[in-house]
Amino acid sequence: MKTVCLYFQVHQPWRLKTYRFFHIGKDHNYLDDLTNRAIMQKIARECYLPMNALLLKLIKENKGAFRISFSLTGTVVEQFKAYAPEVLDSFRALVDTGCVELLAETYSHSLAALSSKEDFKDQVKKHTAMLKAEFGVKPKAFRNTELIYSDEIGEMVGELGFKTMLAEGAKHILGWKSPDFVYAGAADQSLRLLLRNYKLSDDIAFRFSNQGWDEYPLTADKYAAWLSESEGEVINLFMDYETFGEHQKASTGIFDFVKGLPAAILKRGDLKFATVSETAAEHQPVAVLHCPHVMSWADEERDITAWLGNDLQNEAFSKLYAMKDKVRSLKSADYEYVWNFMQTSDHFYYMATKWLSDGDVHSYFNPYGSSYEAFINYMNVLSDFQIEVEKALAAKKSRAKK
Repeated sequence: MKTVCLYFQVHQPWRLKTYRFFHIGKDHNYLDDLTNRAIMQKIARECYLPMNALLLKLIKENKGAFRISFSLTGTVVEQFKAYAPEVLDSFRALVDTGCVELLAETYSHSLAALSSKEDFKDQVKKHTAMLKAEFGVKPKAFRNTELIYSDEIGEMVGELGFKTMLAEGAKHILGWKSPDFVYAGAADQSLRLLLRNYKLSDDIAFRFSNQGWDEYPLTADKYAAWLSESEGEVINLFMDYETFGEHQKASTGIFDFVKGLPAAILKRGDLKFATVSETAAEHQPVAVLHCPHVMSWADEERDITAWLGNDLQNEAFSKLYAMKDKVRSLKSADYEYVWNFMQTSDHFYYMATKWLSDGDVHSYFNPYGSSYEAFINYMNVLSDFQIEVEKALAAKKSRAKK
């Protein structure tokens, strides 16, 4: 029996409003509330609510045989609570079935793993606390932002107590090996790694509606046959949840495809579904995966240049994390809140100057006309935040002297 492991990333950033230079020192409200509300409610209507309802129906119909995994960032949960509480309720209903696993990640979908071990652990602990508070679960498996992984990051994840982690099945790391097996981490060999089969994942996420694709149209039976023909032990299908109804519109037939998929897979007799942790527990690692350099699931290079590939991005990243000690010393929920949403990786993605092969599906969510515009807007907000942090520190010091 081969194991099919379905995992979906659920994330939306807090988008910054247009923030001019002359706002610095005067305007301390940084978020575009109207845009954030409009986008969240649109995606809730087109993706989250119909897809969650469909998955709940399929779980009940298949009586425990259909099993899936999610990660929900802290920022998307905050937006559910603010703009679409019915979505949060629908995710709770899925978790309550016992057939859905929630994974830990960084709270703000951040690049903290590339900053320091301390920053990373703070973000993960905050996210884990959120999952406990909102869903009553303690996650056992981990996925880092955009599947960013290296041996060093795997070691940090193991130190946090996680036994399983997701990563990209990148060719430049795997070489001749297949992603369709469980692997062990190099630095912490007790850590189980599940690697994304990017071809089969992208057949749904990117190629499903492409009428020029030689396999168009993709049916559930055809796809199940491809999974059955796989020579490995596990087939890890990892994708953005917004694939369903947003990137691939309902008019493409994507919901009908999902509706038929569990039955098409289960009737074959050689395939079964499992959550991330179940998959890792059921299969022994076939080898150690060595990944000395950082990889991700982004674009063709599968590296981190989508976020930290130019001088604009690196300047913004360095200036942000240079503030961490001062923000922490304030011990203020308000400053922590801003600090968290400013870390979200999307802000740096908007500053990318390279051509991104997956850029089309993200273009709707990008509020900027250019990478330079994104950089200037972000740095203006960060400059004002820095001024406010310095003022708060000075006031705190003054109070301490009295």
